[in-house]
Amino acid sequence: MNALTAAFDRYLPVIEDDLQMALDPPPGSPPLFYRMLRYHMGWVDPEGRPAGAERGKRIRPLLCLLVCEAVCGNGDPARAPAAAVELIHNFSLLHDDIQDRSPTRRGRPTVWTVWGEPQAINAGDALFTLAHLAIPRLLPADANPLAARMLTILDETCLALTRGQHLDISFESQEDVSVEAYLDMIEGKTAALLGAAAHLGALAAGAEREKQETYRQFGRHLGLAFQALDDVLDIWGDPAMTGKQAAIDIHQRKKSLPVLYGLARSAELRALYADPAPFDADMVRRAIALLDSAGAREYAEKLAREYSEQTIQHLDEAAPRAGAGQALYDLVERLLHRRH
Repeated sequence: MNALTAAFDRYLPVIEDDLQMALDPPPGSPPLFYRMLRYHMGWVDPEGRPAGAERGKRIRPLLCLLVCEAVCGNGDPARAPAAAVELIHNFSLLHDDIQDRSPTRRGRPTVWTVWGEPQAINAGDALFTLAHLAIPRLLPADANPLAARMLTILDETCLALTRGQHLDISFESQEDVSVEAYLDMIEGKTAALLGAAAHLGALAAGAEREKQETYRQFGRHLGLAFQALDDVLDIWGDPAMTGKQAAIDIHQRKKSLPVLYGLARSAELRALYADPAPFDADMVRRAIALLDSAGAREYAEKLAREYSEQTIQHLDEAAPRAGAGQALYDLVERLLHRRH
């Protein structure tokens, strides 16, 4: 058993217990209110019956706990912020599903398709609030100054998330989007929360501010590398491995990293994307060929490698403790050298 597998086995039950505690309905709660939240988390079906649905990978809370353990030898001090970052992540997913008109999430109908948009928006707002309440609920009573600092980091991260989502939505109606603007967007949508998870873990462990920042940069670059690689896999990945439609970003005309790079260098690709007709198989193949000719895949893979190298550099600088440290290196390996 490698260090990461051992960490998953050790921490996933803890993460689930703390999330369940944070979403435990108090007496007198309207039955549907908490059921929607628990459905989104994968714990129940629409009728409130226990369900063994996909619950997500819980990477963000695991990262928070592992960084804490890597600093002080024990992940327990970071349980409160670990639960909070996972609830914030799920709040963002719930609202994203509405904004993107996504009918499914993790193989099940999304909350808005089951209960309607108004209820789903309200459920997302509830997850946002419960994420903030998780910190004072799960921290010791005498940890008020620490809780205040954690909540400030959480709020700053939420602002970055919503800023990133604003840019992502804006890009849909913009003809010209630069690679630089796209990287600014993923800084908020993907990198900010991973950076906060690592930062909060180091803070909970009592690390000095300089080491906290080193871990934040580690998580931030991990997020940037992950998204750059994800953009490559969404176009060139094997559908049997990714579980997604082949070249899904092309079919959906998403302005991902390689697409933006290609659009800036190929008039033919710009003309193809300007065609209002839905992309058929021939158009998708043509778009991929034009991306290949423009060097878009090589560019995105090179950027992913650069971010990956920076991720490792920051982790090396943080000098994590042996057991948890090896699990962090294993986590980077799993996320950044994957085929799906």
